[in-house]
Amino acid sequence: MSMTVTERPARDSAEPESVELTIIMPCLNEAETIESCITKAYKFLRGNGVEGEVLVADNGSIDGSQEIARRSGARVVDIPVRGYGAALIGGIEAARGQYIIMGDADDSYDFLELQPFLQRLRAGDELVMGNRFKGGIRPGAMPSLHRYIGNPVLSFLGRLFYYTSIGDFHCGLRGFSREAILKLGLVSVGMEFASEMIVKASLNQLRISEVPTSLSPDGRSHAPHLKTWHDGWRHLRFLLLHSPKWLFFYPGIALLSLGLLGIVTLMPGPLRLTSNTVLDYHTLLAASFAVLAGVQLVSFAIVARRYAAAEGFLPRIYRYPSVIEALTLERVLQVSAVMLTLGVFGLVWAFWYWARRDFGEIIYPGVIRIMIVSLTSIVVAIQLSASAFLASVFSIRRNTSRLG
Repeated sequence: MSMTVTERPARDSAEPESVELTIIMPCLNEAETIESCITKAYKFLRGNGVEGEVLVADNGSIDGSQEIARRSGARVVDIPVRGYGAALIGGIEAARGQYIIMGDADDSYDFLELQPFLQRLRAGDELVMGNRFKGGIRPGAMPSLHRYIGNPVLSFLGRLFYYTSIGDFHCGLRGFSREAILKLGLVSVGMEFASEMIVKASLNQLRISEVPTSLSPDGRSHAPHLKTWHDGWRHLRFLLLHSPKWLFFYPGIALLSLGLLGIVTLMPGPLRLTSNTVLDYHTLLAASFAVLAGVQLVSFAIVARRYAAAEGFLPRIYRYPSVIEALTLERVLQVSAVMLTLGVFGLVWAFWYWARRDFGEIIYPGVIRIMIVSLTSIVVAIQLSASAFLASVFSIRRNTSRLG
């Protein structure tokens, strides 16, 4: 789900056109803590001579948070689309600052300690992440499941998939260039917005840095908005869906390699490992299944990557563009035709051999091997053809113009 243009808050023309820094606080029923956060934010701005504003992106509070925020001096924008990401997208759209620092309105982050973020932004960094593990997590500030498993695992996967050095993917205190982040076209309305910002910033090669920040227990009496398993899965799903390499390609290559190794090794005959262990055509059959699964996953990876680049939610492929572009429908169909022909030829030979024995028991094990490999070749040909046609379907563009 993404926000539409009509759902984004407009700027108030009565206010100054721009300031250096906007401090954004997404808010949903934070009446207990919002005043303290705003007071600290303005104290930071005044104490450091920063021309800025505090903007509260309210997501439908019913506890009077909006009135408290306005009374405390903040500018409040109402975001009708529910969700952490939706509130921040609306807040970023409405912000007047050249730079933005976002932080939760639950008093868990210290808005007096924003100078390291602003310094890095002024130095030219486009995204500055806070790192709570380096700055300090006070007792009771983060559940043990999040601190020792959830956050470290998801952050590790984020670093692995997207070649970034960020150590705390889910820190809610971060600063960025408004212009640079708007160009990323962020659309996630839920908690996975935190991952989307880093992933797309990394893919688009923005200048990213990290500064230590502390985390304190929040000052609310109600339960946090974060749902451990639900939001954790949404973060993981986002990381996987935006990395076809790790979701499809690498597992597919591993299966394909193991399968081909098994076929090459066992096609000539059985392989005796020990006096009691022999790998025969049963293992060859398993290797063929690995090849089939591997080909399918690699095909999915190529189709998904091309679709993602065409739709614009992943950048174009620059490392191997000629290889990817060479995989046209016609060329893949030519390869499929060759594999299909070889497979059919092998099956015809096996049938002929079987017919010569009056369709009795097949004693010669070589026939079984040829049948397994031939059937594998035929199924791979069908998989490749289907994947090529699917990729071509995804490449069709709807013509929205009308003839006059």
